[in-house]
Amino acid sequence: MTTTDKTLLDFAEMVRSHSVLPREDWAVGPLKVGVDLGTANLVVCVLDAANTPVAGITHRSTVVRDGIVVDYIGAVQAVRAMKADLEKRIGQPLTQAATAIPPGIHHGSAKAIGNVVEAADMDLVEIVDEPTAAARFLGIRDGAVVDVGGGTTGISVLRGGEVLASFDEATGGTHMTLVLAGAMRTSFAEAEAYKLDTGNEREVFSVVRPVVDKMASIVSRFLEDHPGIDTIHVVGGACTFTDFEKAFARHTGLTIVKPAAPLLVTPLGIAHYQQAGGQAR
Repeated sequence: MTTTDKTLLDFAEMVRSHSVLPREDWAVGPLKVGVDLGTANLVVCVLDAANTPVAGITHRSTVVRDGIVVDYIGAVQAVRAMKADLEKRIGQPLTQAATAIPPGIHHGSAKAIGNVVEAADMDLVEIVDEPTAAARFLGIRDGAVVDVGGGTTGISVLRGGEVLASFDEATGGTHMTLVLAGAMRTSFAEAEAYKLDTGNEREVFSVVRPVVDKMASIVSRFLEDHPGIDTIHVVGGACTFTDFEKAFARHTGLTIVKPAAPLLVTPLGIAHYQQAGGQAR
């Protein structure tokens, strides 16, 4: 198991169990906070000065659609509640945070996402695009990172640790649910619940496979302008299907790597962008 996968699995258990890294195990220095406002999930994570997860929380999202805040007040209230929960657990205030946006998002939409963080009583220290945040956490210097979220599929190409190009397409987990709802002749809410039940994974993936093929086509077309890429790292909540990477590999002809707990890669990467200030041990 890689170090990043172990960190992801440990953090996933921390989120699931509402546990906190013992204070004596924190690296001395400021805590770092990452706020990921996704279409399907809101995630807030806290890292210590050495980028070790301290605590985290996730909540189903209804306040963001395709990278755009559609319910500003609801988003602020949700982040405030998650922040308060984490502060109670770790025993100190969280005063600074970084956040992220899908690549290519309009300036006004990016500002709105930053405003949510500030309205939740945290100083905004950075806004980064989501695939780039994921690449930082994974330590990727060369290749492509694809962040498959609830509303969008974002792509970043890296060379020598630098982002050469980024692109975003409005296709994600929401579109999977819409296809599933149509096939099942049921409501979006019922289809979403059915999709999230892991016992239905094989059946669901067979239905939503055309959406995955479309995502792979988007990525393949984008990479035509960036020859030499042989590996794609996929992250995000919509790529958790067991056969997702196989479908992507078959369509793109490239090596596909999916880390453990792919939903949590981007929020952890976001927190890495907070470098100084804030709250000390």
